[in-house]
Amino acid sequence: MAEKIVDLKKNVYNKVEYSKTIDTNFRELGVTSISEDLENQVSVEQFFTLYNELFYDIPPNGNTNSHEFLVQQSGNYIGFENKLEEIEALQLEISQLRRDLLNSQIQNIELTTGQKVEINLDNLGNNPGEIDNAIKDIRKDLNLP
Repeated sequence: MAEKIVDLKKNVYNKVEYSKTIDTNFRELGVTSISEDLENQVSVEQFFTLYNELFYDIPPNGNTNSHEFLVQQSGNYIGFENKLEEIEALQLEISQLRRDLLNSQIQNIELTTGQKVEINLDNLGNNPGEIDNAIKDIRKDLNLP
């Protein structure tokens, strides 16, 4: 077997040369200073600029990284469920008030014309348009303004 000779070279630095030559900070390991973190932090304005640019690239549904996820997170943050329940309760109250108004208008029409108006209020849904259309139909059938 043939012997090979390997030359080893060793660089030796004194204390002053070492600190000038060798970087002893931990930048390679991803450690950043507070000022660097603040510089790299995305502002709200930058976030929304990016959001608008990526809007159609974001999937509509999904547990994470989707519009559905953003809506749920934001909804939880602002208490949207509580507001939604309040809105639904108010919509039901409005529907009931519209039914009461329709009933009063029917009574008024019956007293004014002397004709009996046959309508089943229970068949009307909670849609405000249905109730408004019902009173319009009654007025039209009776030739009233």
